[in-house]
Amino acid sequence: MLFTTQRSELLEAVQNLSRIVTKTSLPVLEGILISAEKGKITLVSYNLEMSMKKEIYANCDEEGDIVISARLLTEILRKSDGIQVTIEADERLMCHIRSGNAVFDIMGMSAEDFPETPSVPETDKISMSGGLLKEMVRGTLFAVATNEGSRPILTGLNIRIEDGVARFIGIDGRRMGIRKENINSNVNCNFVISGKAIGEAVKIVSNDEENIDFYVTKKLVSFQIDGYTLVSRLLEGEFVNYEKAIPKEFLQTLRVKTKDIIDIIERISLVVNDRLTTPVRCSIGNPVSTFKCISAVGCATDTYETELSGPEFEIGINAQYLLDALRATETDEIKMSFKGGAEGFLIEPTSDDSFIYMIMPMRLK
Repeated sequence: MLFTTQRSELLEAVQNLSRIVTKTSLPVLEGILISAEKGKITLVSYNLEMSMKKEIYANCDEEGDIVISARLLTEILRKSDGIQVTIEADERLMCHIRSGNAVFDIMGMSAEDFPETPSVPETDKISMSGGLLKEMVRGTLFAVATNEGSRPILTGLNIRIEDGVARFIGIDGRRMGIRKENINSNVNCNFVISGKAIGEAVKIVSNDEENIDFYVTKKLVSFQIDGYTLVSRLLEGEFVNYEKAIPKEFLQTLRVKTKDIIDIIERISLVVNDRLTTPVRCSIGNPVSTFKCISAVGCATDTYETELSGPEFEIGINAQYLLDALRATETDEIKMSFKGGAEGFLIEPTSDDSFIYMIMPMRLK
C-alpha cells in the first residue's frame, strides 16, 4: 500500500474517528482501518457498538489495507509539519510514514483481523439541517442517564418522528428534556440511540445549513454528516412513557427571565459542595422569591421579584439540573409550573411548545 494525501485533511479525519476508539480486548479495534484505492483512501473506526467511516482524496500508487494505532497516528500527524503525508505499508505490516522532514517506521496490524462493520440500506431517508440536529441534541442530551444502573434504555436518547414532527426525549429518572420541531419528512420512526453515539454525531457537524441524512432499521441507525458515515446500534427495550409522566394540572405558575434565574443559581451554587445532595431552597412567593443554600462551605441567599399565580410554597431543587435545563432553553423568558414543593415541576417556553423540561424536587431538611 502506498498513498499520498493532505496531512491536515487526514489529521482532521483521524481525530474524528479516534473519538469512538476505545480500549478493548481486541487490539485491532484500537486502530483505524485504512484502505487505499485509486484516487482515495477510506478510513474506518469501530468499537462494536458504533462505527465511523470517512473517504478522502489521495494519490494512490499501490492499493492495500492496513490498521494503524489511532492514538499513535493522531500524534504523528499532529506533530508533523509537512503539507502532505505519505504512508507506505509492506507485507510484513511495517508502516513507513513521511511528512516534511519527519519519518516514522511503525508496526501496523492486519486488516483481515478488523471486524466487519455494520451497514444500513439507504432507504426511507430522513433529513434535517445540521443546526437543528445540534440544537435538539444539545437541548435534551443533558437529561440522558450517564450510568446504566437498572435501566440501560435511559442511557439513550429517544428520537420519534411522526407526521413531520420530530421529538427528542432524554430521561434519567430525576429529570426529563423534550424538544419538538417540525421537519420536512414523510417517514415515521421511533428509536433509542445511545447518548454517546448521538453526541459523537453532532460533534462532526461543521455546517449548520447543510442537511444531515439518516436512515433507520430495527437495530441500526446511520447518519451521513459532512462526508462521514456514522452507524450505531440502537438500544433495545421499551422507552419510558414520557407523556404519562408529565403533570396535567398545576397549583402555581410564574414567568421569569431566563438569564436572571441562571445568574442567581450560579451565585448560590458557589457554596454547593455536593451537587447531588445539596439542594437550593427556593421560597417562591409574591412579590419576592428567595433562593438559599446552606452547606459545609457556607451559606448564600439571593432574592428575585416574582409574580406568582397560586399559593406561596417552598421547594428544594438540584442546582445543576436547573442550570442545565435553563441553559438549554435558549429563550429570554420561560414559564415555570409547579404542583407544590413535593412533585416535579415544568419549564416551558412562553410562546410555543418547542420544549418541556421536568425536574424532580429534592427533599428539604
